[in-house]
Amino acid sequence: MTWAATLDYGRKTKNEDIRPGPLRPANIIRNKFPTYKNGSNGIVIKLADGPEVPPLKEVVAKETEELLDRRQRFSVRELAMKFEKGLNTATLLSKEVKWRQVALLERDILLKNLKSVLESLRGQVTGKTKDEIEESISMVEILAVQLSKREAELIQQKTEVTELAKSLKLASEDAKRIVEEERVNANTEVESARSAVQRVQEALQEHEKMSKKTGKQDMEELKKEVRVARRIKMLHCPSKAMDLENEIKTLRKTFSEKSVDCVNLLKELELHKRLKGNDIPVFDLEGLQCLGSMLHIVCQNGTPMDFSNISVQWFRIHPKESNKEIISGATRPAYAPEPHDVGRYMQAEINFGGETAIAKTAGLVDPDAGLVDYVETLVRKPETEFNVVVLQLNGIDQPKEAVHVLNVGRLRMRLSKGKTVVAKEFYSSSMQLCGVRGGGEAASQAMFWRPRSDLSFAVAFETARERNTAIMLARRFAIDCNIILAGPGDKTPW
Repeated sequence: MTWAATLDYGRKTKNEDIRPGPLRPANIIRNKFPTYKNGSNGIVIKLADGPEVPPLKEVVAKETEELLDRRQRFSVRELAMKFEKGLNTATLLSKEVKWRQVALLERDILLKNLKSVLESLRGQVTGKTKDEIEESISMVEILAVQLSKREAELIQQKTEVTELAKSLKLASEDAKRIVEEERVNANTEVESARSAVQRVQEALQEHEKMSKKTGKQDMEELKKEVRVARRIKMLHCPSKAMDLENEIKTLRKTFSEKSVDCVNLLKELELHKRLKGNDIPVFDLEGLQCLGSMLHIVCQNGTPMDFSNISVQWFRIHPKESNKEIISGATRPAYAPEPHDVGRYMQAEINFGGETAIAKTAGLVDPDAGLVDYVETLVRKPETEFNVVVLQLNGIDQPKEAVHVLNVGRLRMRLSKGKTVVAKEFYSSSMQLCGVRGGGEAASQAMFWRPRSDLSFAVAFETARERNTAIMLARRFAIDCNIILAGPGDKTPW
């Protein structure tokens, strides 16, 4: 009894090393369980523990919700990785629950041992120490009750964690299956892409082979041309362009000669017919019967004649209809055919001494070689410029030193001198355009243009070909605007 009375709970003494062993488990587990103390009137008060840790169920639910929320933002492979991670977490949590359950079993054993030790001591001590032992026994009983409640909670958490682990395992299996399917599809696409690349490579190789063959052929042709060029250079022969130019000049000269011969033959034939009918012509037309030339009225006997007291009027005659159309303003002994005269006969009526004589071309007026193709090329351009000289302005002669620019566009014509615009008009029904009909040596190069009723020009081009080109181009653009350009007194449509 004396040894038991000397025990002092809560402080160290020099006899601490001879304290009985069964009391040590109570001191060991004091740091692992809630701390209690005796209050007034025998009430047991639980002391405040450290910061509360959220329950395991809430942690698992929160992580599962975050995984479900992020499911749509990850690819299939990342989703599978997340499911595997969740499965591992659930497994760890399940193991942690098992460890806690094992710890609870150990605590039950310790509490039973502690309670048996305290009951054995309660029979050996008296007084104040006995009361303290009884309080300790009551505290152990309260801890046992709380541990049983905690055990029930842990069992429920264990069940929930197990179900969550099963669901995560199923989701992980589904994710793996989806990943395998995607991998198979990707492999199929890769194989198809490889086959396509192989086909393209084969096609490129075949193309390279063909290009090499054609390249060799081209190289052989180039070598031949180089040999020919070297031979020409060694022989000091003229270039092909010069040969063509000389050949063209020769052909033109020959054509002119043949045309003159043909016209002379037609004239002789016509004269022979008239001689049979006792109709001897007095006048005849001299000049090439083609666009770009000049036709002159001459006497049949070759004697010069004064046309000052003789009136002249030119006509164009359709070859099929044989209707005679007057050419307004063409009252001079010379006349330059314009594009509208191509394919028609030209006829001049001469009145002298109260008699009327007729001079007619032996054939139709021929077009200028290559002029139609040249105009078709210019039609593709939005506008074309020509250098001209203004001969007359509203019938008044003008100085011929200044060079103007005539612009023939798709919608309008413009005449300017430097930066100054002399005339600029859109195509309209009041506009007139034709060749100059007043005669003169430059009539084949001159054009009459009346943009509006109060303004008219007579302009001269550098060549007869440019004059005819400008007339045909302007009329073509005007037809595109549903307008027909003609000369004064001409009938439309053509």
